[in-house]
Amino acid sequence: MVPLKSLLSFSSRLIPALKRQTHVIYIKRTFLLSRLFKNADGRFTTFGRRSSSTMAKAEKEEDAFLKWFLLLIPATTFGLGTWQVKRRQWKMELINELTRLTTAEPVPLPIDPNELKELEYRRVRVRGRYDHSKELYVLPRSPVDPEKEAREAGRLSSSGETGANVITPFYCTDLGITILVNRGYVPRQKIRPETRQKGQVEDEMEVVGVVQLTEVRKPFVPNNDVERNRWHFRDLEAMSGATGAEPIFIDADFSSTIPGGPIGGQTRVTLRNEHMQYIITWYGLCAATSYMWYAKFIKKMKL
Repeated sequence: MVPLKSLLSFSSRLIPALKRQTHVIYIKRTFLLSRLFKNADGRFTTFGRRSSSTMAKAEKEEDAFLKWFLLLIPATTFGLGTWQVKRRQWKMELINELTRLTTAEPVPLPIDPNELKELEYRRVRVRGRYDHSKELYVLPRSPVDPEKEAREAGRLSSSGETGANVITPFYCTDLGITILVNRGYVPRQKIRPETRQKGQVEDEMEVVGVVQLTEVRKPFVPNNDVERNRWHFRDLEAMSGATGAEPIFIDADFSSTIPGGPIGGQTRVTLRNEHMQYIITWYGLCAATSYMWYAKFIKKMKL
């Protein structure tokens, strides 16, 4: 967003520049009018003093045009500021809704695809066993600070460390299906399973996590390399084909972390909310240009 100071500086130069340009057009036109005038017998003569009233009328018309044309600037910036107010209200409602979903009590995982689409970011509960032989790795990833995630909406750790999220097939004994679970983050040196054997538990357990839907590859994000098991975005159909699991995906929460294994709670619920900056900028520009318009056209008329 362009800084408010720069916009105000630009607007302060805009009206004088347009006024000077209007004077140039006016001078060119009135100069021609003053040079020639066609009289009754069809011959051109000099205009002389008879052009003074015409010149005054033309100047008045041009001032009126400039006056109402420049009024568009504060009117437009006011409209943009009001639009940003509504956008901010919508964004705040969306953030509150996502926070409510990710902190609500977990519900049993449904297997109906239509129900799953309505449960994105909803906490669910499943019971079963991991199949560690078919792990997938989504990388590079930075760790989410699990303790601050709820109140800071996905703040990244300041260490700059990168690694991978470990996606593991999970057989749900209560549902009789295999789903995909993002167990959490591991640093780069712990990506290989043999480096974290303590966390490769095969016992039956309960996992609480957040439902996630498939992702569309964003610009500049590499394609997934299925053969090398290097995944860069969440393609549930491809992941399902590689593991034999259903295209159902949950992010395990921090409470489901197994000691020595990946760190759960890696759900990032981050939405950019910079609308207040835009509101201040547009309304500030509206106020500045409105005052300049008033000083140029209204205050001058009173004098």
